[in-house]
Amino acid sequence: MSLHFSVLASGSTGNAFYVETEEHSILVDAGLSGKQMDLLFQQINRDPSKLSAILVTHEHSDHIKGLGILARKYNLPIYANEKTWAAMESGIGQISTDQKFVFDMETVQSFGDLDIESFGVSHDAAEPMFYVFHHQGKKVVQITDTGYVSDRMKGIISNADAYIFESNHDVQMLRMGRYPWSVKRRILSDVGHVSNEDAAIAMSEVAGDRTKRIYLAHLSLDNNMKDLARMSVAQTLEAQGIRVGENFDLFDTDPKKPTELVCV
Repeated sequence: MSLHFSVLASGSTGNAFYVETEEHSILVDAGLSGKQMDLLFQQINRDPSKLSAILVTHEHSDHIKGLGILARKYNLPIYANEKTWAAMESGIGQISTDQKFVFDMETVQSFGDLDIESFGVSHDAAEPMFYVFHHQGKKVVQITDTGYVSDRMKGIISNADAYIFESNHDVQMLRMGRYPWSVKRRILSDVGHVSNEDAAIAMSEVAGDRTKRIYLAHLSLDNNMKDLARMSVAQTLEAQGIRVGENFDLFDTDPKKPTELVCV
């Protein structure tokens, strides 16, 4: 059995990512209500009570909304770095001490046949980090909620089999939209979110011979659209000499329904 995954939900209203091997299953973030999380698991025919752990990327509500509820209901261990724990504890309710684990940035945690590597990103949270999943030579990368993709990040995430990659906004839609300038400035900043074009440039620099699937994630409901994101990313990649459909395929994610559970 190889590495399987599904983007359960992705967007400004809630985020959750599921990955499994033959021995273990992991949830990254639980950014929807407990009831919605259960429904997402039903849609991929998986049982959340069987999870080995929940990993947390950062403390923003669209990543932890259902975290406490899910962990208490199914008695699941939660892994986060110390600064994220301090920032989110008041927002997730009482969690038993034996369910709390520290996962430091720039380290590797092993869950049997699954090695999970954490790396820091640039976002306006306490200590945000995302993950690379390694299993039997396969590599899946999750990277959203970052204002830019640094050379250090690129070195860590390069040549993965699959990416869940932030493509948050169209710059013109954001600039012309209804958000206050303070919010626009935050999104466009180095601790905000990556635009469609900037995401594509980073993809062109990290995708390798083994890369087959890239999922466009964390799309803004107000400042992006699935078709626009795919078109912008594909055009920017083509300008870099990369043809979507030949080198790799692009896939949508959705804020309310999971992607197909696929194998890499």
